[in-house]
Amino acid sequence: MLRIWTDGKLAGNLDRYGERGSTFVYKPDAAAERAVSVTMPVRLASWQTAFGVTPIFEMNLPEGPLRERLRLAFAKATGTFGDLDLMAIVGRSQLGRVRFSGEDAELDETVPFQSADEILSSRRGGELYRLLIEKFAAYSGISGVQPKFLVRDRQAMAVEAGGRRVLSPLFRGATHIVKFWDPAEFPQLAANEFFCLNAAERCGLRVPARRLAEDGSALVIDRFDLRSDGTYRGFEDFCVLNARRTDEKYSGSYETAILKRFQQFGAQATLAEEGLELFTLITLNCAIRNGDAHLKNFAILYDDVEGDAHLAPAYDLITTTVYLPRDRMALTLNGTSLWPSAKNLLLFGEKRSIGAPKTLLERMERIGDALSETAKDVEGYAKAHPEFAEIGRGMLEQWEIGRRESLSLK
Repeated sequence: MLRIWTDGKLAGNLDRYGERGSTFVYKPDAAAERAVSVTMPVRLASWQTAFGVTPIFEMNLPEGPLRERLRLAFAKATGTFGDLDLMAIVGRSQLGRVRFSGEDAELDETVPFQSADEILSSRRGGELYRLLIEKFAAYSGISGVQPKFLVRDRQAMAVEAGGRRVLSPLFRGATHIVKFWDPAEFPQLAANEFFCLNAAERCGLRVPARRLAEDGSALVIDRFDLRSDGTYRGFEDFCVLNARRTDEKYSGSYETAILKRFQQFGAQATLAEEGLELFTLITLNCAIRNGDAHLKNFAILYDDVEGDAHLAPAYDLITTTVYLPRDRMALTLNGTSLWPSAKNLLLFGEKRSIGAPKTLLERMERIGDALSETAKDVEGYAKAHPEFAEIGRGMLEQWEIGRRESLSLK
């Protein structure tokens, strides 16, 4: 059995149920603000699932090599290695406000120190990756097939920075996300994402602060769910909002599983503004040919589980077709996963009352301008880093196809 914490306070207990399921029950005296999710308000009845765990608890479970690494390290000791076993290992440090601890354990969110600058300047390649996976695998409650680590950077602990108060030196949680990729499978993927995020920022979208390693092997991203007082904001992806498991992240449409669901949970006062932001993000994904814009790559943030929720900053933006030329959209739009034309994107925006045609066209034009500006940066980086040249050319070719087919009415 596991103890479940929200905002550092005990909310309830999670235990196995049946052969493959789980059950969660709130403490009898749990206040409404202890809710683990906007989809799971506090109640006396338990929350049960016949297979695995509910989406909010599964949301941050590592996948791929990192999960396998943890399985090999801990399966012998536990005898099994299901979702609850993995949660017991990484649950003390993960995205958002929900944490896990052992049945009789208090919550300890302490994460080891690691200099982000050392990661960014290192040229040790696989050696650095092995060091981080040894040091941070058990502290990295963050989803994704490619390895991601949650680390605590010493420099983020300064009491004063730039005239504003930041995290206390006593803060013990994770401050940054470090993302690595297999260069044999997806070469230069860190730089690919870095420039796609830069393009998103130029579109006017909110994007977390990020830095690319000197050798292009890693991307270091500031946690956007971390407040300056050392507490964490609520974070829930659209798998959670749609009550779907991680293996269903490619199921659904942008109209219903993303836009309509956000209209259900988003703050009413800002729905119009953030609906236009969602349109911009979806259209940008089409223009850069990102076939991995699935349910887990959209999320909401909130300060109070009973208060207003807002669209999270854009993250995990990649030009996937440079590696998978026949890749399609992760979800459907207008009934198909084929890349949409500009006309179909306008139809989507108008039918869903996102904005007037003039407003939508202005957003599409802004995206085109952002790609043009970012293309200059891609070209400059490719000249300075010949190992990126081939991927860089491929990205720009895909962006041009995206601009021509998904942004232009001509």
